[in-house]
Amino acid sequence: MAMPWHAFYEESVPLTITYPEKPLDTMLTDAARRYPQNRAMSLVLSYAAGGHLMVGSRTSYAKLDEQVSRMATALYQIGVRKGGRVGLMLPNCPQFVIAFFAIVRLGAVVVNINPTYTSRELGIQLHDSGTETIILLNLFWPRLCEIQTETPIKRVIVTYLHEMLPFPLDLLVSSRQRREKDWVTVHPEHDIFFFKRLLKTYGPTPPKVDIRPDDVALFQYTGGTTGTPKAAMLTHFNMLANTIQIAAWFTGKEEAREKIMAAIPFFHVYGLTAGILLTTGIAGEMVMVPTPRQIAHVMQVLQKERCTFFPGVPAMYISIVNHRRVQHYDLGSVRACLSGSAPLPMEIQEKFDALTGGRLVEGYGLTEAAPVTHCNPIHGLRKAGSIGIPFPDVEARLVDLETGEELPIGSDAVGELCLRGPQVMKGYWNRPDETSATIDEAGWLHTGDICKTDQDGYFYIVDRKKDMIITQGFKVLPRDVEEVLFMHPKVQEAVVVGYPLPTRGDEIVKAYIVPLPGSNPTVREIKDFCKLHLAAYKLPRKIEFRSELPRTVVGKVLRRVLVDEERERVQARLAKGGGEEPGNGENGEEDEE
Repeated sequence: MAMPWHAFYEESVPLTITYPEKPLDTMLTDAARRYPQNRAMSLVLSYAAGGHLMVGSRTSYAKLDEQVSRMATALYQIGVRKGGRVGLMLPNCPQFVIAFFAIVRLGAVVVNINPTYTSRELGIQLHDSGTETIILLNLFWPRLCEIQTETPIKRVIVTYLHEMLPFPLDLLVSSRQRREKDWVTVHPEHDIFFFKRLLKTYGPTPPKVDIRPDDVALFQYTGGTTGTPKAAMLTHFNMLANTIQIAAWFTGKEEAREKIMAAIPFFHVYGLTAGILLTTGIAGEMVMVPTPRQIAHVMQVLQKERCTFFPGVPAMYISIVNHRRVQHYDLGSVRACLSGSAPLPMEIQEKFDALTGGRLVEGYGLTEAAPVTHCNPIHGLRKAGSIGIPFPDVEARLVDLETGEELPIGSDAVGELCLRGPQVMKGYWNRPDETSATIDEAGWLHTGDICKTDQDGYFYIVDRKKDMIITQGFKVLPRDVEEVLFMHPKVQEAVVVGYPLPTRGDEIVKAYIVPLPGSNPTVREIKDFCKLHLAAYKLPRKIEFRSELPRTVVGKVLRRVLVDEERERVQARLAKGGGEEPGNGENGEEDEE
């Protein structure tokens, strides 16, 4: 059916695509067959004196495909079988790419794990997913040790960042890392294996496994549309389809000639799809950055490696545009950028375009859709404040929040965004009730995001049904933080919201706490307590003590009232020429020390 947005597709973008029904790893084998000597991936480090860049490693497609087969053989030999869950707790590095494709080549399931998780959070995810094998960096080993006996973990594969580097760089990086206080040496035990040793021990002869398009390839944990952490089950077909859709949208690309900046963490489905899978799908070169928060490092990599496509989040682009030395970098190789996870101001898009000569466009996606579903055209009509138009084969509609009836496109009425397409997940792992509440009988995914559309069929997010906080590209469930706060002996009530930083295009976590009568908790002791139980990005940066919280007549906390109060405070301070954040002590709150 012709839709209004089809008129705004770029000439080379098809209205519909025929998707091959094949395993996800065949993208790699196809690229290795066609371009065996082309670079598949490069790792760029900043270990040299003075912070100058060093290319840590470069790997050809032929070599990568061989390493994947060796690791798949090794995993099979130590007990991994089709359908088994294998956790990946790694930064962006060659080991992640090798392990990911090896796991799916066996028909096993990748369980993406955030490396910043505390042992408590790690244990919850391992138990829920039934993960029996985990591949992790040596630095994360102590956290697993704390809770391993309480999890299903049977096999641990440890890797060191330096072990995939060539001589003598491996010695240089190893020597430097060993001097750092958080260095961990892991010793062999009966259930502990080592990544590099497995690659050397086993040949590239994995067993042939019958993998169907509908087989699950990835457990990606998300708050979903209800706020409860759960694993979205993404199939081989889901992820292959979304990769092909993104590639079709990336107009002007040249197969086997693009260099994609892989700065978004691979443990995010966005980083996984737009970094690893898109690059492999077009036989490009993946340029990996383990430290994406160091914006100067990111700009150095863009300049040195001449990256052509740079998927990212608004905070990255805002930091680059506002960097005091941005004019000292040559970013002219960048031709296209896709921004997701949070709203992107048009002012930033235009400034970034001027800096690079390329095009920065805003898109939209969610974990349950593998993840991208909408985007502004790369070289076509880009609208301020819009997430763009649906990808080929993505059906999108708005439904009335009260009646559930479909709203006309372009009516300017607001409703919940619902989607249907080849990249929509199979469901949530072990949560049939939540699956049925999110995907209806007709196959429509209810996103929980409230939208409106214009006459051209461009979509605009106007609110969230869910109260997710997005900080530095990470999604934080308020409930995760609130549960930890309620564990504190001096806390009677707690509610968490996103505190807006409009000039940065970001949020930070803020907690409102009602202390127990007679107790006098301090900001510092609350923050220190949270550090024991939460990943760094989830920590409350601001804490405000109150005698009571705003509530409805039935006693439900009015979270939205708190959010609106913060927005009004921030706008008032900005209007007076002040900063986004108050000084220490204002309204009983303190900033992070």
